[in-house]
Amino acid sequence: MFGFLKKNEPAAEVMPAATAAPRSGWTERLKGGLSRTRGQLTSLFRRARIDDALLEELETTLLMADVGVDGTQFLLDQLKTRVQHDHLETPVQLQAALADLLTKLLAPLEMPLLIEHHKPFVIMLAGVNGAGKTTSIGKLARHFQAQGKSVLLAAGDTFRAAAREQLIAWGERNNVAVIAQASGDPAAVVFDAIHAARARGIDVVLADTAGRLPTQLHLMEEIAKVKRVIQKVDPSAPHEVLLVLDANIGQNALAQVKAFDQAIGVTGLIVTKLDGTAKGGVIAAIARQQPTGRPLALRFIGVGEGIDDLQPFVAKEFVAALFEPPAA
Repeated sequence: MFGFLKKNEPAAEVMPAATAAPRSGWTERLKGGLSRTRGQLTSLFRRARIDDALLEELETTLLMADVGVDGTQFLLDQLKTRVQHDHLETPVQLQAALADLLTKLLAPLEMPLLIEHHKPFVIMLAGVNGAGKTTSIGKLARHFQAQGKSVLLAAGDTFRAAAREQLIAWGERNNVAVIAQASGDPAAVVFDAIHAARARGIDVVLADTAGRLPTQLHLMEEIAKVKRVIQKVDPSAPHEVLLVLDANIGQNALAQVKAFDQAIGVTGLIVTKLDGTAKGGVIAAIARQQPTGRPLALRFIGVGEGIDDLQPFVAKEFVAALFEPPAA
């Protein structure tokens, strides 16, 4: 059953795994969630022909969708080459070419998270205030339960009582245990959680951390300390460091990735709130610029508040949801 556990209390038993949401339902939710970004893109391709005016407006639209200057120029150059080489004549053909280019650009971000090699598999989550870390943890708990895995949550945000209470509520909703303290050292909470998970044979530990801005250097050092303490328990952990990004921030996402990577070595991303923005192109900007200087995985994307509205990123699925199908 669920447990709100104080320091050094054992983890509670985990209830049977949740049932996975049908993927077809997610596809429709994704399409609905990306409607604002899609609306900007698809209106261009209803014109009669490909001309300079269409390409100029496409450039503006990609920039407004936060694909970024570099990503926009790359896509436009590639499209112009295809128009010449493949003798594209209609905007419908241009849309298909853009969809193909976007899929290839985003494909390297598609790396499923595999958790079988460590037990417990420790996932540390970070991000700025309001990005959706705590909510994402609750949804991730459901995701792993649907895979038949047991989960334990660590309330590492000891500064905000609301964050702790929110995580406890997610624990109740998912029937999983939560290790929490009313105050104190966040590293100690995560330390206790990993020990509790080992004692109970838990598969996955999801460790929350307090929201912070990259410019708050003392807080960035604190989160680095959390990682160091985790490594004292298990030198191979954390096995995944997920940075949660709010899609509404657009190009600022690149700066956040760089800053958090310098502090804690980001291994994967969660992009949330894609349903509330027309800036879904920021994912293309991340793929094009690779802000950590090494391959970076986009593990999950979120398009709503529902418990099943966070799902693994699939490039082809994402791009398909960005474009209206051609008229019959």
